[in-house]
Amino acid sequence: MTDQLSHRDGPRDECGVFGIFAPGHDVARLAYFALYALQHRGQESAGIATTDVGGNIMTLRDLGLVSQVFDEQKLRSLPGDLALGHVRYSTTGSSAWENAQPVYRSDHRELALAHNGNLINAVELHSELRERGVAFRSTSDSEIIAALLSTHEAEKIEDAVADILPRLQGAFSTVIMTPDKIVAFRDPNGVRPLALGMIGDRYCVASESCALDIIGARLLREIEPGEVVTIDAGGISTRMVIEGARKAFCVFEYIYFARPDSRISGTVLQGARGRMGEMLAREAPVDADLVIAVPDSGNPAARGYARASGLPQDDGFVKNRYVARTFIQPGQELRKHGLRLKFNPMPEIVDGQRLVVVDDSIVRGNTTRQIIQMLRDAGAKEVHLRITAPPIRHPCHYGIDMSTREEMIAHNRTQEEIAAELGADSLHFLTLAGVYEAIGVTRETHCDACFTGEYPIEGGRAAQDKHAFEHALPLIRA
Repeated sequence: MTDQLSHRDGPRDECGVFGIFAPGHDVARLAYFALYALQHRGQESAGIATTDVGGNIMTLRDLGLVSQVFDEQKLRSLPGDLALGHVRYSTTGSSAWENAQPVYRSDHRELALAHNGNLINAVELHSELRERGVAFRSTSDSEIIAALLSTHEAEKIEDAVADILPRLQGAFSTVIMTPDKIVAFRDPNGVRPLALGMIGDRYCVASESCALDIIGARLLREIEPGEVVTIDAGGISTRMVIEGARKAFCVFEYIYFARPDSRISGTVLQGARGRMGEMLAREAPVDADLVIAVPDSGNPAARGYARASGLPQDDGFVKNRYVARTFIQPGQELRKHGLRLKFNPMPEIVDGQRLVVVDDSIVRGNTTRQIIQMLRDAGAKEVHLRITAPPIRHPCHYGIDMSTREEMIAHNRTQEEIAAELGADSLHFLTLAGVYEAIGVTRETHCDACFTGEYPIEGGRAAQDKHAFEHALPLIRA
């Protein structure tokens, strides 16, 4: 999708993973609907792998949305007792078919792998594997994990995972499928989410609890950082491989990434986001007439702001919910109107009004600037911007595309300078303390490096952008 048509220029979503062992169930269909619920985590590609116990693994993956990649005929071609699913937004490697997941390998052992996160030592691991003669078909760090496990000499896949897990640096909520089991594991810092669920008397894992809800599974608990969970014919078994690491769950999952109906650490995110809006009203009240949201990301916080401030709330925009990713160029005549594919302001609502406009985050500011101008063109008297995240000034190296520092509108700018750059009458970013108070958690167990520059994983500050690994490959091959 071109920048002109992108409906937001905030942080890009990462990936969603799902795995299930459920003989007697239509596992491919369950995986399809779970991925449908996780579509917000990645819109570039989707894939499902299935197998019968003791059979061969079949994988179907392609670029596009879940509903574009799969149809009834394709789902029927994926029978089995186990299924593995993935939706992707590229965080390491480009958006190419070769980088779609699940990754399939059959070296010493056959497996399929789905990964959410980002390895910050991908170049070193890739070079080591190449020196051993291991071949690669993609430029994704996920295939590095798959290759380490597929070529490992250990008889049991769990032993292979336990051996390589300490060597992986970065974020990796990962699900593996072999011909007879599902194995899920999480990095020792627990940066990305991974939940364990139960459907009937069978077990499944998913990035978020909303994927469990849609298939009628119930949330049991979150997989612990450094934990390896095995699901097979015998039920479930767990093993703690690394304990005691500093927990660093991504605070942005609460602010924006996870679906509002998902539950993380016992918190329903819709409620937490409403409280962020209340905190904004407390931190930055303004003499205004009306609160509106940038849909849909700002909806819960706008309601919270309205509740706490006593101001009325209305819909200032109509959102076209049928706009998916498009590769059609708009043409010069339509280019300046590109954002209206997604949002159309309502002059009858905003004309003559002093508006409080609530959204979750600003990274580059291009879309926000256009939204403010659209509101002024529709007759808004004042536009006061309220954001439920602090200013983003540092890139994420753990599985989220945050752009480079130089591209970020908050880079080397004060809050007042950002407001002027965007054309807003006033601007307030929720303080980090306000974020944590609204969520009900502490900094000590979370990662907020995109706001503070304090990277919780060793080597994080030296990590490169999402294409660094890909750019290094010609040097490795030489």
